[in-house]
Amino acid sequence: MNTAEKKDLQIAACKIRMGAIEGVYHAKSGHPGGSLSAADVLTYLYFKEMRVDPTRPADEDRDRFVLSKGHCCPALYATLALKGYFPMEELQKLRHIGAMLQGHPNMLDTPGIDMSTGSLGQGVSTACGMALAAKIMGKDYRVYSMLGDGEIEEGQVWEAAMFASHKKLDNLCLIVDNNDLQIDGTLDEVCSPYPIDEKFRAFGFDAVIIDGHDFDAIEEAFAHAREVKGKPCVIIAKTVKGKGVSFMENQVGWHGTAPNQEQYEVAMQDLKQALAALEVE
Repeated sequence: MNTAEKKDLQIAACKIRMGAIEGVYHAKSGHPGGSLSAADVLTYLYFKEMRVDPTRPADEDRDRFVLSKGHCCPALYATLALKGYFPMEELQKLRHIGAMLQGHPNMLDTPGIDMSTGSLGQGVSTACGMALAAKIMGKDYRVYSMLGDGEIEEGQVWEAAMFASHKKLDNLCLIVDNNDLQIDGTLDEVCSPYPIDEKFRAFGFDAVIIDGHDFDAIEEAFAHAREVKGKPCVIIAKTVKGKGVSFMENQVGWHGTAPNQEQYEVAMQDLKQALAALEVE
């Protein structure tokens, strides 16, 4: 990846983080921590990796994305808005009565949402179904699904993994947003799923671990996933919960808490400064 291309992705990721904070602040509720940690991978997916067209959100041949950790939809909404699926102004209406953007993704109301999610563990199962459908219909689209690392404590995730391996779904790529924090504490404190890579390999997956904030590493991992044949792939992205906002980074309390006005202003200042630094480089 050349320098200019990487900078464009970094700028987009910063804008997506700003959009996520904007949405959660105006909603007065939501999940900023995991939205911020997922922003770089989402940026790469929608601006480099996936075959999608915001002018044709229902294109049968598009790649699919399922946000299995549906509570982190503020980042997905910001990504879709920046990509052009709907106006950025919609982010300020997050969770408002009658608005397009609900507190969890709803495929009936929001352009670009491929599956309604929220109940943890279920999104990845639907992604498996989409990937199998592509195989049955002879389609070449790929299916991507992002899970939380706390989410993979759900048994349904491993049923889906067993199914994906059994059906040799090499058009399926899972991403685990491994920020090491869930609602009640660290993974080790709650119910450790480690070692994540070895568990997925035991279920028949190709597995790689990367820095989920390094666009070169992200690019290499997705390129590798496209080359894997005969089995599904999982990318375990090591990330920082609350990434980009000084007082939110690695703080479990920001899993599901909206910032007040003072905190919102500090968060946006952090991100505006980061954006300005990128734009003048």
